[in-house]
Amino acid sequence: MPLFVIPFPAFDPVLVHIGPFAIRWYALAYIVGILLGWLYARALIRSEKLWGGKPPLTVLDFDDFVLWVTLGIILGGRAGYVLFYNFEYFAAHPLEILQLWQGGMSFHGGFTGCVLAVILFARKRGIPILSLGDITCAVGPIGIFLGRLANFINGELWGRPADVPWAMVFPGGGQLARHPSQLYEAALEGLLLFAVLALLMRAGALRRPGLIVGAFAVVYAVARSASEFFREPDAQLGFLWGGATMGQLLSVPLFLAGVGFIVYALKHPLQRSE
Repeated sequence: MPLFVIPFPAFDPVLVHIGPFAIRWYALAYIVGILLGWLYARALIRSEKLWGGKPPLTVLDFDDFVLWVTLGIILGGRAGYVLFYNFEYFAAHPLEILQLWQGGMSFHGGFTGCVLAVILFARKRGIPILSLGDITCAVGPIGIFLGRLANFINGELWGRPADVPWAMVFPGGGQLARHPSQLYEAALEGLLLFAVLALLMRAGALRRPGLIVGAFAVVYAVARSASEFFREPDAQLGFLWGGATMGQLLSVPLFLAGVGFIVYALKHPLQRSE
């Protein structure tokens, strides 16, 4: 253990109690993330400069889409966690699948649910699937950033043992000082990813449908894989094939899909809206 260790702040995972109900930081992160993402998406859609003309979808379209994508993220995130991270346990305790307040969400599952929501809604509304996907991915890092901060506040998903000056002893992580890997992920998967996508949009990426989707997938996959070198693997899984973690293995197809979207977008001419 390093000579100096930063004590983990004694956060209460429950923000406030209202009678028999409790509002948790994790739930608040989802709510605020969706709200800020919705507001940011409206601003992006309204900016004709980013699209090179009239946007291919309206603010009203995205307003109606918010419920769809929220359900996609929650249902997909939970299903992904059940299938990829703790299938044997939930197969023996199926009723606990519905206990979302106990935690257990998978980004890769949530992303898949988001993709399905985009496809179904775009087809129903008659708007371009890739453009809706671009906007959805552009605002996604906001929710990821807040979610990782909530992981830190909850003292969960801590890092591997470390001797760096900023190592922390987490309440549920034993006596070893560990990397605050939740903060690494917040910085890489949240702030860095948000900045990269914002710069791409300023450079005209929204005029190439699918480019933001591809960039999101590639940068997130790389950021997540890098962060996993500092994050303690889930206890029920440990290290998997070749010493990789589940997060790294799931990021491989995400990365490859992202490259495919980027290649597709760059092969097509710039979109010019009327």
